[in-house]
Amino acid sequence: MNETSITKENDSLSKIGWNFDNSYARLPEAFFVLHAPKPVRAPKLTIFNERLAEELGLNVEELSSEMGVSQFAGNTIPEGAEPLAQAYAGHQFGHFNMLGDGRAVLLGEHITPEGERLDIQLKGPGRTPFSRGGDGRAAIKPMLREYIISEAMHSLGIPTTRSLAVVETGEAVIRETELPGAILTRVAASHIRVGTFQYVANWRPIEELRQLADYTINRHYPELEQEENKYLSLLQGVINRQASLIAKWQLVGFIHGVMNTDNMTISGETIDYGPCAFMDQYDPETVFSSIDRQGRYAYGNQPHYGGWNIARFAETLLPLLDEKEDKAIELAQEALSSYADSFMNNWQKGMREKLGLFNEEKEDEALIQNLLDLMKEFEADFTNTFRLLTIEKHEETALAGKKEFVEWSEKWQKRLGRQAESKKDSQQLMMKSNPVVIPRNHLVEEALEAAESGDNSVMEKLLNILSKPYEYSVEHTEYCKLPTPSNQPYRTFCGT
Repeated sequence: MNETSITKENDSLSKIGWNFDNSYARLPEAFFVLHAPKPVRAPKLTIFNERLAEELGLNVEELSSEMGVSQFAGNTIPEGAEPLAQAYAGHQFGHFNMLGDGRAVLLGEHITPEGERLDIQLKGPGRTPFSRGGDGRAAIKPMLREYIISEAMHSLGIPTTRSLAVVETGEAVIRETELPGAILTRVAASHIRVGTFQYVANWRPIEELRQLADYTINRHYPELEQEENKYLSLLQGVINRQASLIAKWQLVGFIHGVMNTDNMTISGETIDYGPCAFMDQYDPETVFSSIDRQGRYAYGNQPHYGGWNIARFAETLLPLLDEKEDKAIELAQEALSSYADSFMNNWQKGMREKLGLFNEEKEDEALIQNLLDLMKEFEADFTNTFRLLTIEKHEETALAGKKEFVEWSEKWQKRLGRQAESKKDSQQLMMKSNPVVIPRNHLVEEALEAAESGDNSVMEKLLNILSKPYEYSVEHTEYCKLPTPSNQPYRTFCGT
């Protein structure tokens, strides 16, 4: 390539608007391996999140061009990027392993016009030193699945990584069968995980653990910098964010499916949409993941394992909490004891809002639990039950006509009558708290099947609907219908 062509290419790259400043690459070398994506044969843009690109301060037209697609595919490295694969460890279904980015490459950290620092990562760009025998690639359906659900989570108001684009690679990947390959471009506050701390705490010196903790505080909890024991405050901050996050999952019936410590971010974002799914019929024992045969990460277990994961994070911080191990353990245990109350406070507040309650009464916990018990007993749909309560169509719920539900409704109405706010105020609160639509499993599967065959229109329409989940309209109601009953349980897989 001659000098003239290099200049033209760099000009095109600069027009896109990337503004990389790669602070993670300045951490100790043991935290990562510098590694470039492996180019693919024939990249083709499948879906592009123009709205997110604009939020990032990027040039939508240039990113949609051949040069932009080349970057999404890993064939061209954006100006200022420093591609690397991150090292981390993790408890996977309770078993500790050395892991790392086996099929992901962090391009770098983009600084938005508002000064926000965000990771830009390619998922599925080929083997890395952490691939552990895998091919480092991904198939089109799992990448589109993450795109759909992560963007739906964002619209629901739940902290999450975002999806900027999916490109087909023009190459096949071999799983049980031959599948079209794809690469997802993911945007995150960062990819620092509980597993990142586990890796450093287990295999690196304490000085590097302190560097990681200081870096994390500076990046995600800068308000803690002047705290007397900032590492204890970091632990408390992570506890609070995770308690809030998992409560938000529970309030919309989201089941992550693989809550390993390497899938828990220190920033408090939802990450890694592998075997995740949304619950239709309410049942705390609901599991979708094909590999979760014991139900470890069932819907009702998510709050517990959120706390379990945070306890593993606390263990990594012990050398920083206090020089005396006994004192460090005491401090950690005291902080961890707040997790259950923090989760419950967040969850109960959200459930009261779902029922139109502005204030708090002692009997609320029983009122909430009674409704959930009825929903389980009579196999009621989680989302639709709250939607129909919101629009006062109780007769359309699966609970209609049940004596127990009539009794519950009378208690609920009396409870509503004891607060100062009007009935209209309560309904408006419920409309803000109860989504009309969620990415129901059968709708997601329909969209993915159509996209795999080359028809993106079903997915695009679904994404448009999911971008306004709290809009009570006729069009949205069409997406509330339940799937046709099946003798086979719905199963999800760790394809991402």
